Amino acid sequence: MLRLVVFLLVFIATLASGTLSESTMLTDPFLQLPDANSVRVVWFTEFSGVEHYVIYGEKLAQRVTANTSKLSRVAEDEKSRVDPPYTHVTPRDIWRHEALVTGLIPAKRVPYRVVSKYSSQEITSRIFSLAPKPPIEANVKILLTSDHQLMPMTAANLQQVAALEDELDGIFLAGDLVNIPDRASEWFDDRRGGAFFPCLQGRANYQLTSNGVTNTYRGGELIQHIPLFPAIGNHEVMGRFSSNLSLNEQFDASFPREAANATYQRLASEINPLDNSEIKANWLKNYSFNTDTYHEIFTLPGEKYYSLTFGNLWLGVLYVTNMWRSPSLNPEITGRYQERTLDLNNPENWGYGQHIFESIAPESEQYRWLAQELQSEAFSNAKYKMVMFHHPPHSLGGNVVPPYTQPRQKKHYDEQGNLQRITYDYPQAEDYIIRDLVPLLASAGVDLVFYGHSHLWNRFYDPSTNLHFLESSNVGNSYGAYWGDSKNRPLQESKGNPNGLEAIVPTIAPLATSLGVPLPYIASNDLTVFSILDTSKGSVSSYRFDTQDAQSPIIKFDEFVIGEKR
Repeated sequence: MLRLVVFLLVFIATLASGTLSESTMLTDPFLQLPDANSVRVVWFTEFSGVEHYVIYGEKLAQRVTANTSKLSRVAEDEKSRVDPPYTHVTPRDIWRHEALVTGLIPAKRVPYRVVSKYSSQEITSRIFSLAPKPPIEANVKILLTSDHQLMPMTAANLQQVAALEDELDGIFLAGDLVNIPDRASEWFDDRRGGAFFPCLQGRANYQLTSNGVTNTYRGGELIQHIPLFPAIGNHEVMGRFSSNLSLNEQFDASFPREAANATYQRLASEINPLDNSEIKANWLKNYSFNTDTYHEIFTLPGEKYYSLTFGNLWLGVLYVTNMWRSPSLNPEITGRYQERTLDLNNPENWGYGQHIFESIAPESEQYRWLAQELQSEAFSNAKYKMVMFHHPPHSLGGNVVPPYTQPRQKKHYDEQGNLQRITYDYPQAEDYIIRDLVPLLASAGVDLVFYGHSHLWNRFYDPSTNLHFLESSNVGNSYGAYWGDSKNRPLQESKGNPNGLEAIVPTIAPLATSLGVPLPYIASNDLTVFSILDTSKGSVSSYRFDTQDAQSPIIKFDEFVIGEKR
């Protein structure tokens, strides 16, 4: 129905306005932060322009001017896949345009297009459709997705979403949108054809070859028509800034705030002799980590975490992620469990293990905010309650370990007092997600926790609390599942989910081992998975698609119902 409505709106609007030029903008427009009678339209160009605006409504007769800002940290470097290539870190000029479209009627979709003027040239987008936020009592249908990261199956995945569902109301994305957040081409125009925005706008050009046959996938035309709500994953966080480091090295050089502050205190008289608070804050951010590019790209209800009602659904989005380090126990690697030997006497090069970016411990600002939101009228009045964040509470994947707590550093010396090793421990009993967050969500009556990070599909259910857990992030680069005959995780004796719940076998069409044993997961670099939440039934349905065969069917393999005892 949505496709038919869009076609008719486009046809009528095109007749009314005449034929305009095809878009040569950096992105198509996409929708952000809808309200009861409004929605924001955002797009990007590589020129500042002289005027940018949206025309919308019947005969495209209404017009609103956009505000323009320039992205402050995006760049390219020698590892960027762009033409012509770069030889070193080079800032890239990209402008963001945002217009607030108002006066909308709930549940009524209208056509729109965006216009950017550059010198004497007028560049226009195609005509798309927009609508305000669904009314409180309305049922909604939501795509649940995660970990796009320019992965090989992302374009194929989103193309199948668009083919199957033409009445989606929104997209919830549980973090890891790209790989290196300050690398502009990963958002916009990576030459491999699978950048973030092209995949979500049906403008991708990603090729997968299997057995001599090449299939090209375009992604799905989605966010031009429906809003996107992301969470911060570890790949939205850039590490220490340095003009001497590549973008990859900056990303990997994440430094805990506490360690950065200790360095600042030692160097404060040189860095900031007048004790200027702005200079201090900027130095600490640049020396530790930041999410500036993520915040500059999206307009959301809150910066780091937020909540909203969307139809009859309440959504809470948390900043629950930490720095990913290699699980290798090789002493020459800066890993989860140790500093590399060469850096023992160079604290400025330490990785500090998988340190947490934003606390969710009970004394933290985020935890107190969440506790208050869970007591709000908006939460209690919603038919369904869902929370989304990046790090898994329950998983068969590799990234559920070590426990989600601040690493405990231990220095090991020989008999002469020489530092021999630096290791990190993560006490299981101090896992903030399992010990503190999940009990809070369960006691409040949350129905579903959605997350990603391990690049697979699996789900769990706690009958004592009626709380469902879903991880649906299988778009490529799978780390596998630690189940059955799979190898053990590093420093872990057990397979399966270390946090207790048993993974649930899909209810409709599970995959199976060679012996016919049904598998409670999908972890594949050929089969991609997506999930749809439909509040008209309270159902969460998951689908798989074989990306090696473009003619293969989309298979619904699992469905469960939230909000009621089963």
